[in-house]
Amino acid sequence: MHIAFVTAGGAGMFCGSCMQDNALARALMQLGCEVSLIPTYTPIRLDQEDVSDQHVFLGGINLYLDNLIPFWRYLPRPLVSWLDHPRILKWASSRGVGNDASTLGPMTVAMLNGARGPMRREYQDLVDHLLDRLKPDVIVFSNALLSGIMPLLRERFSGPILCLLQGDDLFLNQLPGKYRDRAIAAIGENSRSFAAFITHTRFYADLMSQFLNLDRDRFRQIPLSINARFTDPPDSSRGAESSLPRIGYFARIAPEKGLHNLILAARELYAEGISFELHAGGYLGEAHQDYFERIQKDAEFLGDRFRYVGSPDHEDAKFEFLRQLTVFSVPASYEEPKGLYILEAMAAGVPVVQPSRGSFPELIESTQGGLLYPADDPKAHAAMLKRLIQPGEERDRIVSKAARNVRELHSSTQAARCLMDACEELCVRLSTRESLAG
Repeated sequence: MHIAFVTAGGAGMFCGSCMQDNALARALMQLGCEVSLIPTYTPIRLDQEDVSDQHVFLGGINLYLDNLIPFWRYLPRPLVSWLDHPRILKWASSRGVGNDASTLGPMTVAMLNGARGPMRREYQDLVDHLLDRLKPDVIVFSNALLSGIMPLLRERFSGPILCLLQGDDLFLNQLPGKYRDRAIAAIGENSRSFAAFITHTRFYADLMSQFLNLDRDRFRQIPLSINARFTDPPDSSRGAESSLPRIGYFARIAPEKGLHNLILAARELYAEGISFELHAGGYLGEAHQDYFERIQKDAEFLGDRFRYVGSPDHEDAKFEFLRQLTVFSVPASYEEPKGLYILEAMAAGVPVVQPSRGSFPELIESTQGGLLYPADDPKAHAAMLKRLIQPGEERDRIVSKAARNVRELHSSTQAARCLMDACEELCVRLSTRESLAG
């Protein structure tokens, strides 16, 4: 089976969805499946081995100019294709050309209009590549915002097309009101041609079926997963560098990820006279520099016991950081659809404390790898951290269960098998339907 997996670059950011897509593609290849991982908008940025195609389709610069300059969309493809070169797109991303939804309303709606809109040339280029060169059995899109291609694609491709939903609502809800409503309506129309939708949790399937007005029966679930080589039992040397317990955070530095909430809980612990260090890591973009400066000011009560370690460029360095922690928490202030970072912490032998919202309750239920507290309650947050910050039977039990359950239930290999099963089922169903029709 040949699967064409169309992913979306994060405009220069380390992107959890990109990493999940890349890890899935790599695991599918290891299971003997032929996979083409195709980046769109910008190159994907990863801290792991990149298995994606080096050619970027639907390049962000050309999409922008198509929508901005009326004549641009009519120029021959050879005259504009140089703007899709990965180096050009990386340069544009570094200059602040990003993916802030609040400024992308008109462009988002134009993209979702597909062949009827100004980006037809870009969509046609991707369709030709998929069908004339790759000739896949199944196509998987990593988000519903790519659904503008569906009418043009369905003119020539009758095989199964799946859509992996991983946070589309977050982007759509940030669009200005009139564009949000038009974008949701366009996605609903385009999505009629998808054979199935894939999510990582029941929570997100329920949310998106209502959000996009889709039949819940069309949803399949595959586990959120991490690189299988990091699911080996952790060693006992973790935390040897410091005699103090170490609370850790590793996610994008942005308000929605909730580092400020962790500072509030840390203040509660500090007021009780508990000694600890707080180490934070993750991608920090230019747009959130002011937010991080406020974080640093709010954490002054910790002195040099609060440290920001940046964003390691390789997953080995990230896991080394995680293995030095005592307890881990990313207290997101929104309904997180994934939560890849808590699986990584559990695999590194670190118990987690998370708010009871979004995907977190399901992941904690599946892994038994941590504790939940009522969202936006700093005192309850601090109380759960306190339970796990010191050695004890509860902590040992959680760490043991988490390592085993992540290894057995949330490896990339397990997720790839589930995705392959869904693809094979849809191919058989389509073949049976065609036979009966014939």
